[in-house]
Formats: sequence, C-alpha cells, structure tokens
Amino acid sequence: MEPPEFSRRSPATDWGHSARMITAGVDGPWHAMSKPEVSTMMDLTVLPSYMAVILLFLAPPGPDMAYMLAVGLEGGRLSAMRAILGIGTGMSTYAATVVAGMGQVARSHPSMLDAVRILGAAYLLWLAFVTMRSARRANNGHGDIRTGSWYLRGVLVSLTNPKIILFYLAILPQFIGSAENPELQMAVLGAINVLTEVILYGCIGVLSGSFHARLTGSTKATAVLNYVACAVYVVLAAAITVEILLV
Repeated sequence: MEPPEFSRRSPATDWGHSARMITAGVDGPWHAMSKPEVSTMMDLTVLPSYMAVILLFLAPPGPDMAYMLAVGLEGGRLSAMRAILGIGTGMSTYAATVVAGMGQVARSHPSMLDAVRILGAAYLLWLAFVTMRSARRANNGHGDIRTGSWYLRGVLVSLTNPKIILFYLAILPQFIGSAENPELQMAVLGAINVLTEVILYGCIGVLSGSFHARLTGSTKATAVLNYVACAVYVVLAAAITVEILLV
C-alpha cells in the first residue's frame, strides 16, 4: 500500500493560502455581518444645542412661570403639581399637532390664533375673579374653598396659549439633523421640551406653594396670597391683550 501523499507546500505557503481565503471572504456575507450599519433613524448629536435653546427660552420669567407662581401661592404645592401636569398635557397636544403636520394650518391663519389667545386672556380674567372671591371669603373666615380642578386649569391655560405651537414650528425643524425619521425626531424633541418645562416650572410652583403651606393657618395670610395670585392673573391677561393689539 502506497503511503498517502502529503502536500508539498511549506507552512508559510499554507499560511499565505489561508490568509488569501480570509481576505477573499472580507467582501462576503461574513464581512457584512461583522460591520452592521449604524442606524440614523434619530440624530442625538443635536441634543446639547437643543437643550441650550430650550433653557434659553424657559429661564427668563414668562407667562407660564408667573402662572405657576400664582398657583403655588393660591393652592399650595399639590395644586402646583397638578397644574404643571395640565400644562404639560396642553404642550404635548400642540407638539403632537406639529409632528402630525397640522401646525402649518394654524400658522397660515393668524386670526384663528389671535382668537384662541383672546379666549386665554378671558379665561385668566375669570381665574382672577374666582381667586378674588376666594380671598374675600377667606377674609370672612371661610378658608376651605374649592376653586376647581387645578389639572384642568393647567390644560386650559396651556391650550389657550397658541404661541406654543408657533414655537414648535420654528424650533423643532431646525434640529432634525441627519435623522432618517423626521417625525420621530421631532416627537422626541417635543417630549424633551415638555419634560423640561414640567420639571423646571413644577419646582417653581412647589417652592411658591411652600409659602402657602406656612401661612395656611391664617385666614388673612391666605387672603393676601389669593390677592397676589389674582393680580398675577390680571397682569397676564393684560399682557396678552396688549400684545394682540400691538401686533
């Protein structure tokens, strides 16, 4: 029996042959599996600059901040928490409207936005009236007064401020970046904005509510806090009215 034939290639030759086979397979399916494509469905690199813009808009005193101060003074910490959740609900509604593509309709009809703002000013004046009535009743010794759902108040105050939708229309498209899904990108950015305002202004409302908690035992002090909240509502309504007339 003849012995089996062995390859006459040297170990170096065998190594070179194996290396060529591995190199030849680089462009094959194995290479495609070893280097998966990075998904760009969302572009998170825009978050630092986007957060800077959000904080730039939220930091200065504005209507929402003033409203949360008034709610905290009038109703206390729990009322402030409920109110800011209502504001967040209204903001989420406007953000969803922009993502769905209906925001352009609102921007093309400025008279409709002005009508909504007028309703918002009227609602703030009604809140001022209710708060003043509560202050007067507190002066008369009736401290436990129901003033309605704080969550619903927050929703209505937010929805009657259509400047929110204009903000989303102007800002969200600027931070799409290289995202392959612009709708998802804008939805996430809108959610981040809502969450940021809820946390920031919610803390402000809770802090102002601490004054209410300390003075809640005094009917006169409660009346003073309600009068201050009433004044804030009137100033906000006046500011909205003046802005509409000037524009």
